[in-house]
Amino acid sequence: MRVNGVVESLDVEPWVSLLDALRDRLGLMGPKKGCDQGACGACTVIAGGVRINACLALAVQYAGKEITTIEGIAQDGDLHPLQAAFVRHDGFQCGYCTSGQICSAVAMLAEHAAGMPSAVTGHPRDAAAAAELSDEEIRERMSGNLCRCGAYNGIVDAIKDVAGQEAR
Repeated sequence: MRVNGVVESLDVEPWVSLLDALRDRLGLMGPKKGCDQGACGACTVIAGGVRINACLALAVQYAGKEITTIEGIAQDGDLHPLQAAFVRHDGFQCGYCTSGQICSAVAMLAEHAAGMPSAVTGHPRDAAAAAELSDEEIRERMSGNLCRCGAYNGIVDAIKDVAGQEAR
């Protein structure tokens, strides 16, 4: 598989999760093992452009695929705009969920830009609803990522900032 732009060759048992392969075999500590049940989103990575819970994915399923973790989000030593916005808007407290939140937000913004609907936007052809990333829309699209510290307002503001919409 290709992880953060680097081809990695792993020999893993078929039952090894992608999360365990990333952390234990490749030493990438960004994706966190929170619930190990796909409920918290701390392990969110981007696989082939789509956000997934790495704790629920088997590493062998991603042979030959592109995986991006928080370690691969920054470009040439510069923070990704979402990373910088999380800092600006205090979108983290303890930081445990932050890597999953940021990976999820990167993919979520791409989904939104591609016109993918959510429970808030309803029908994908409703251009007016789809164009706006309201607080409610962001919260719905990010609902798979939990923050025990309650930094949700900062997270929403950071995403709105990067999306070019006015933060509170």
